[in-house]
Amino acid sequence: MGLYSVYPMGTTIYDPEKAWNGYTLMQCQGIGAILVDMNGNVVKCWKGVQGFPNKLLPGGYLMGSLGLRDPKFGYQDQTDLVQIDWDGKVVWKFDKKELVDDDGDKRWIARQHHDYQREGNPVGYYVPGMECKTDSGNTLILCHEDVYNKRISEHRLLDDVFIEVDWEGNIVWEWHANKHFAELGFDEIAKNVLARNPNNHENGGGQGDWMHINSMSTLGPNKWYDAGDERFHPDNIIWDAREANILAIISKKTGKIVWQIGPDFTKTKELRIMGQIIGQHHCHMIPKGLPGEGNILVFDNGGWAGYGMPSRTSKDGTKADIRDHSRIIEFDPVTLEVVWEFKGLAFGGMLGLVANSKFYSPLISSAQRLPNGNTLITEGCYMRMFEVTPEKEVVWEFIAPFKNMREMVYRAYRYPYDYVPQVEKPVETPVKKLDCHDFRVPGASDSEIKEMTEVEGTLGYNFKIDACVTDGQV
Repeated sequence: MGLYSVYPMGTTIYDPEKAWNGYTLMQCQGIGAILVDMNGNVVKCWKGVQGFPNKLLPGGYLMGSLGLRDPKFGYQDQTDLVQIDWDGKVVWKFDKKELVDDDGDKRWIARQHHDYQREGNPVGYYVPGMECKTDSGNTLILCHEDVYNKRISEHRLLDDVFIEVDWEGNIVWEWHANKHFAELGFDEIAKNVLARNPNNHENGGGQGDWMHINSMSTLGPNKWYDAGDERFHPDNIIWDAREANILAIISKKTGKIVWQIGPDFTKTKELRIMGQIIGQHHCHMIPKGLPGEGNILVFDNGGWAGYGMPSRTSKDGTKADIRDHSRIIEFDPVTLEVVWEFKGLAFGGMLGLVANSKFYSPLISSAQRLPNGNTLITEGCYMRMFEVTPEKEVVWEFIAPFKNMREMVYRAYRYPYDYVPQVEKPVETPVKKLDCHDFRVPGASDSEIKEMTEVEGTLGYNFKIDACVTDGQV
């Protein structure tokens, strides 16, 4: 969807009978947190709340961040984590992770990035009967910390740290990724690559972002633990590291890794059938009470990640695994059997390798299991969110039309209407899928279609189908 493409934006597909209807919350870079209804109408915009990600709580509360640290001092560091009410008033705040001194600017900041979970709900999206607490409870937060660990590299590392804070902001538990290097299963080749270049960020103060953990959630109640498997204790924490191609679960009690797949997906027959996971995001266990409960759901981005043998596509062995399409996979964590998968082939096409490229977001992105069994997918690099049935039919699609946003949506979530008592339930208007073969830009005849390739492209950004009543302005 480049500058010279012509395509509709806003809500482009909507079947109210098949979709799980509610509000969709997204983080729009350059704008803030935006809540839209199923027809793409903006219900609420919390300007400047740059959630990493944003999450909606019952009663119209929002969680996110109000500040971003200058990246030359800390890559992707959020200065705080806040909970605000419908009117934007801060009712809870955490910023006491680290006292920093950025060229004389001495202050406490959270250094939060990518994920957090409020007590009461394991994953941060809607689960029937599992509501996040809004006036009490602990919060699990994914943070950064600068460390040196010569067992990994001589370079300064940007380490991932999990902390748990109580309502008053006291840190009551923490876990540091670098302290578990020996458990992660890197082979000698990968260790040598990490020693030389632990994914150093030139624009992030030179730290080595060696793991880049981008999701972290508790398992919550699940059938595996009920059957006696201690690896899946409800308090245990599941996470994934996109740069290392690792998905893992740690024991909350001991800190040890008790379940892991990756970085090498050729080690067993089951992993070879699953196929190499690359640069993944939003790995989590589907909570109890939702279809597929107990399975692990992950957005397998593809793109580039992992540490391995230097090659023609990786001169130093970083970002050694490459794939030019994404997929969503849902798998059994015990047998590793893939029970559901979504690829670009679902959009049609005769050649699988080519068709799969129709679904591709090499960065960011997510997948949420909905109560009716559908899956909400965020194809973040292209600002596209869509809902698919178990049979892979697209029943809702929204392409963020906001002109002043930078073109990325990190992660979107769907919530029920009653989470927002401040507004009336919206009218749900079906939006029939367009037949792209018959579609023409208004005013253009068939003979003019060839000339459209020379148009500057602004028409594509302004065009809205009739059923999408929002103008995309915030």
